[in-house]
Amino acid sequence: MDIIKRNFFRLLRSGSLNEYESLEPMSAFKWNRLFEMIKAQGVTSIAVKGLKNHKFDKNANIPEDLRGSLSESVQSEVSEEHDLPQLSNSFLNKRLKSIQANERHQIDASMTTLDLLNILVKNINQILNKGISLSGISELGRFLRTRGDKVDFVKLENWLQSLHIQRMAQLQGSILISVFKFDKDEVPFVTTVEPETDDLILRTLNHTELDTAKEWHFRQSSTGFVQNNSAVLRRNLRRSMRYWNYAPLETTSNFVNNFAKSLSEIEE
Repeated sequence: MDIIKRNFFRLLRSGSLNEYESLEPMSAFKWNRLFEMIKAQGVTSIAVKGLKNHKFDKNANIPEDLRGSLSESVQSEVSEEHDLPQLSNSFLNKRLKSIQANERHQIDASMTTLDLLNILVKNINQILNKGISLSGISELGRFLRTRGDKVDFVKLENWLQSLHIQRMAQLQGSILISVFKFDKDEVPFVTTVEPETDDLILRTLNHTELDTAKEWHFRQSSTGFVQNNSAVLRRNLRRSMRYWNYAPLETTSNFVNNFAKSLSEIEE
């Protein structure tokens, strides 16, 4: 991992977990590259908090104009959605809805555990549709550090298995262990650190293009013929194949649903 990525994760750990590790000095060019990466990954507000924690760090030789531009961009960061997350597979989503609706009525109810499940599912949606969300992983880490002692991890494990997303959850926990420096016992739903974790994170950071969710997959030309954006389609297919082993049912359903949605949006 190069110096830009090392400083990137130091700022994220500082901003989301209040963990301090001195930054490494860099050139103005590299700081600019780092800040572009921060914006592209949607973690600007976290990084700004991290910078405040490093205001007395002598190695943080960041040009003032870059600091100012990063602080200004916080206002443009997309706010989080508050709807309950869903799964793409209709059968598994029915199970998820049942868990979300009925947990508060259980004798051993644990709404904290349900909150953790919802964070994991929301991150799965992000991973399958856009790639790993470091903002979402940071949220997961903050939750475990502040409320993890109130989680019923036995119940969570049963839910994850019934929804067939245990390995997807384990991947998220593996990221916390690998790059956010969590101890393994802080993430009880991780039995084995996923071996591809570092490769997937580096792929995420190396593809810092802005959100392409609104790119068209299919559209109707002026002559009436249907055209498809093959590049987007191939990218989504590759992403689905990349995560297929982690959640075969959900990954397949997600790709099919997005494919069908793209067809339905063709102008008539």
